[in-house]
Amino acid sequence: MRIGFYTSTFNDRPFEEVVDFAASAGFDAIEIDVGGHIKTPDQVEAAVALARSRNLFVSSITYFGNQLDADRAKREALRGKTAEFAGAIGEAGVPIFVIFPGRDDTASDEANYDDFADFANGLIAQTQSYGVTFAIENWPGPRDNFIGTTPRGWRELFQRIRDTRFGLEFDPSHLIRIGVDPYQAMEAVKDRISILHAKDTAIDPESLQAVGYHSKGWWQYKLPGLGLIDWPRFLRQARGAGFDGTLSIEHEDAAYGWPGKDLAARKQGERLGLDYLRNVLSGL
Repeated sequence: MRIGFYTSTFNDRPFEEVVDFAASAGFDAIEIDVGGHIKTPDQVEAAVALARSRNLFVSSITYFGNQLDADRAKREALRGKTAEFAGAIGEAGVPIFVIFPGRDDTASDEANYDDFADFANGLIAQTQSYGVTFAIENWPGPRDNFIGTTPRGWRELFQRIRDTRFGLEFDPSHLIRIGVDPYQAMEAVKDRISILHAKDTAIDPESLQAVGYHSKGWWQYKLPGLGLIDWPRFLRQARGAGFDGTLSIEHEDAAYGWPGKDLAARKQGERLGLDYLRNVLSGL
């Protein structure tokens, strides 16, 4: 497995500085955030070339946005730009394009799944010559209601999107905080995992007891190895299922400068995550 990181942690820094850090720190790969480091589709080629010039594998490019926005104009604008990025990413030879399904609160669950599946199947057909894989991250969204972010949601999507060029950016940290067993969840979708996000979650039982699930402050995202996930078990399971792709560290640990605070602390966090994961992999 390659180990990389998601560049969103350094969205306040020039992309050249980010790739220089990744290379000097010993990372194998990088996952590029559109919002921070590739503003338009015509910038994809240059960004990918810059990363490759530092001997970094570009594992994926990630584009935030609600593909089911209830505002039809916003939805169509986002989908149009998504299709443009998909073509540029395919031309650049990047293997994975990560997007987010979102949700339309004015429509039923079934309508949401049908609509997103139609869009995803269209993207797959339009990029057949490139072979790019589309993946969704199981982030539940700002209101914890995005579709396709739980085992039941994945079943709904995969029933509608049969092509294996549609898969998951599987992030166990989100599952921990919503009460889903990540090991059991991964087993059920092991053949549709395209990339793994390496991020952990810590839970404070006293805070949870005081405020309950629907409040805040009882859980925190952490660097891998600093939360509740058993990474040797998790990565052994992934390897046993045939996964040999990229582990992309998504650093959102407030103890190490996130979000957008002390730069040295953020870099230290990335290095700690890299060292930890390398040690885990060496022992499998």
